[in-house]
Amino acid sequence: MKNVLIADAHPIVIKGLASILKKDEAYKIVAKSNDENELKNHISLKSPDIIIMDIDMPNSSGLSIIKTLKQNNPEVRIIIFSHQPEELYALSAIRFGASGYINKSKSLKKIKTAIDQVARGGIYLSKFISEKISSKSSSKTGVVSKYRALSSREIEVLNFISKGLKNKDIAEMLKINEKTVSTYKTRLQKKLNVDSVAGLIKQSKMLELS
Repeated sequence: MKNVLIADAHPIVIKGLASILKKDEAYKIVAKSNDENELKNHISLKSPDIIIMDIDMPNSSGLSIIKTLKQNNPEVRIIIFSHQPEELYALSAIRFGASGYINKSKSLKKIKTAIDQVARGGIYLSKFISEKISSKSSSKTGVVSKYRALSSREIEVLNFISKGLKNKDIAEMLKINEKTVSTYKTRLQKKLNVDSVAGLIKQSKMLELS
């Protein structure tokens, strides 16, 4: 039996996931968390085998929480369950230590399939994102290869740029100062080989981030 911790800011999401797993004797829900601090406390007390979590929670550090959790709990398997687009976050989530990424828009059957696959020791990515990675990774200089070189924070900044947010808005969303946002933009331009914000937006469209 796998001990499961579910973490999400919305109680209805936690209840929904719990209802799926309660029907299967292979899983036992040992804790539920509504924010990052509570999540970390439950991990130390309950020692879950699997964590199903969103990356958009109160007090959350975004994707970087995955890396921290894996460093402190290397045996735990993490499934990201998020409304954020797979094209933007899935690869980074896996790179930082997650074992699966599934969008909240997927069917109950798909969600259960993802959980089962990770519980068996596998990695879960949707067929859509797997095929997209394969089709765009033929060239080492391709946009996906460049994307893989970005840090989780750079990816988050690129996402907000693609949505047309200004430096001030991005800074508020990520709880950093505007100067830091500018620094990230400069790094992104260098890594993606463009010389303007318009170029960054074009690159994001190639990745279908907007």
